Amino acid sequence: MVIDRRIGLWILMRESLLSLLLLCAWDVIVVVMFQVFHQDWMEQPALPVSLIGSALVLFMSFRNNSAYNRWWEGRTLWGAVTNNSRSFARQAGTILRGCPDLARAMAAYPYALRGALARVDASEDIMRLLPDSMKPGIEGRANIPAAILFQIGLRVDAESRRLGIDGALQGQIDRILSDMSNAQGGLERIRNTPLAIQFSVLPKVVAVVFCIILPLSMVQTLGWITPLGSSLVGLLFVALDKIGNDLQDPFSMTPHGMPMLTISRTIEIDLLQSCGLPAPAPLAPVRGVQG
Repeated sequence: MVIDRRIGLWILMRESLLSLLLLCAWDVIVVVMFQVFHQDWMEQPALPVSLIGSALVLFMSFRNNSAYNRWWEGRTLWGAVTNNSRSFARQAGTILRGCPDLARAMAAYPYALRGALARVDASEDIMRLLPDSMKPGIEGRANIPAAILFQIGLRVDAESRRLGIDGALQGQIDRILSDMSNAQGGLERIRNTPLAIQFSVLPKVVAVVFCIILPLSMVQTLGWITPLGSSLVGLLFVALDKIGNDLQDPFSMTPHGMPMLTISRTIEIDLLQSCGLPAPAPLAPVRGVQG
């Protein structure tokens, strides 16, 4: 996730540079054909283009709002995972009278969840933190995060029986695990339900068509400075489309995705320190981007 505004602006401009160059090249072709070769068919009325542009802005605004809602819901659910992890560590330390293995297992859970959502290999962090007694229980499982929660639940039940913990107190820990499972289900729903193709593909196609016909309606008015005006307007639509594409997949491994690795490391630090275990240092942003 980009946390430096200056870096974010530079990344957006860098990612839009190719589109800007193509727009400018097309605008130059149009103005040369009109000014030098006097192609009268290029004198297109401006009203249809203005109407198309207004409709495209509304369409893109709706798409971008939907994409941002997906991104923000994902961030909210990750916040629930963070809060419930801390609550679990507190309950394990008080009700179960301290259990480092449970803290380590819960610290492995967000790494497994990140790996499942981003479709990356998180086995190194999982094996580093997960207690040896729980590793056989997750082997061969399709849903590793859910398997880790299941193993944690089994361990909580075993510890409660060994210590003679009242069922009502054990239920408090079970509710935390249920809340984490619900948050995971919400995150998986976002991952498995992409934005409708009408909103993910159609705006790009319409934006390309709009940028092609835009200089045709401006060249008779702006003349030789058409590339400047047309390219700037076209860049605006290209940037809007790029922003929507970045936000609609909040778990992508790009500078615009959520900082799931940083969140996982924060949870690990909080849980290990709560049990008096050595914890790693927080992750620092790299060139204005928090991973």
